[in-house]
Amino acid sequence: MLYTALYMPSTRTQIYLTDDQRRRLDARGRRSGAPMARMIREAVDAYLAEDRPDPQGALDETFGTLPDLEVPGRDEWDRDADPAR
Repeated sequence: MLYTALYMPSTRTQIYLTDDQRRRLDARGRRSGAPMARMIREAVDAYLAEDRPDPQGALDETFGTLPDLEVPGRDEWDRDADPAR
């Protein structure tokens, strides 16, 4: 049961580190008690967080791109129109 509770689905991946990277990760792991795999996963998550879409940024970048767009007022809506048309 304990294995089931702690099981995290993952894919084994081989990476190559420089001697300096490995030495620094080992030192950090000794200080924090964290396994290298967890530190690398956290670093990858931090890197990928920068890739997330920014809805507000997209709105800011496109604001005013259709300055001549005319939107009908609510008083022009035909609320009694047949929706099947």
